[in-house]
Amino acid sequence: MQTPQIDIPKRGMPVTIVTGFLGSGKTTLLNQILKNRQDLKVAVLVNEFGDINIDGQLLVNIEDGMVELSNGCICCTINDGLLDAVYNILEREDRIDYMVIETTGVADPLPIALTFLGTELKHLTRLDSILTVIDTETFTAEHFGSEAARSQVQYGDIILLNKTDLVPEVQVDLLEAYLRQTKPKARILRSQHGEIPLPLILDVELISTDAYQQEEHEHHEHHHHEHHHSDHLANDGFISVSFQSDRRFDLDKFTYFLDKVMPVDVFRAKGILSFATEACHFIFQLSGKRYELNYDHRRETATNQLVFIGRNLDAQMLQQQLQECLISS
Repeated sequence: MQTPQIDIPKRGMPVTIVTGFLGSGKTTLLNQILKNRQDLKVAVLVNEFGDINIDGQLLVNIEDGMVELSNGCICCTINDGLLDAVYNILEREDRIDYMVIETTGVADPLPIALTFLGTELKHLTRLDSILTVIDTETFTAEHFGSEAARSQVQYGDIILLNKTDLVPEVQVDLLEAYLRQTKPKARILRSQHGEIPLPLILDVELISTDAYQQEEHEHHEHHHHEHHHSDHLANDGFISVSFQSDRRFDLDKFTYFLDKVMPVDVFRAKGILSFATEACHFIFQLSGKRYELNYDHRRETATNQLVFIGRNLDAQMLQQQLQECLISS
């Protein structure tokens, strides 16, 4: 059985985190990115679709928290948690070039950034920049009284001054000068209605990782040594191994496999499972060492379908081990 290699560019899929206050124009910007005419296949992750007004002419279909557009872009919700949403994109068969994640209007972008820098996602994705959208009309220095606003600007590698058409240019210049003092290294851009040429904001490699080293150090005291390994090796050796069978699993054998046999280099697995003693099917999710089985009442089929993602896995051996967990037909 051929093992599909996950086709991830060597430097990982680039990711932009879009942050900014409620009403600053994040959604408009995301719509612009989704409608892009530049043949860029973007996945936009949002907290909910409600606020995204998807262009009806582009809509192909909507299912299970994912909207597909005819230009190959997709928009999906972060319902089951960020990691799952990201894996859902990485595991898609159709090529996606780029990922954009919207934080809620009050969210501090740091925890999201650390998810990409501090978990196994750092091998699969490449955090490109944090983009902060600012409503030029309402933003004043007093905004910095708010912790969230301060961190949004503090971590912004790109600051997009939006709605510049609503105020006199002098006011925009003052705001820009003020931000340059506060955040000298940021790329400051101006826009109206969130319209901005995508090459100015995507794949710009502006992430200022030094800002995170300290934070990351505090978050990951115990992993600290890992950060010094040479990163260019980190992208190599990732594969996904899939397994399917019409026979059911023996529950004891399968759990023994998970606990004792499965290689440590598997860090993600998911699938639909059926067991000999259970009438119901299960949805199986594994991340790191944690796994869960949840009843799935919808499915009728009795096939087992699994996919494992990890480093340097021996696909044949893994499939053989799973084969041995099946009950004899």
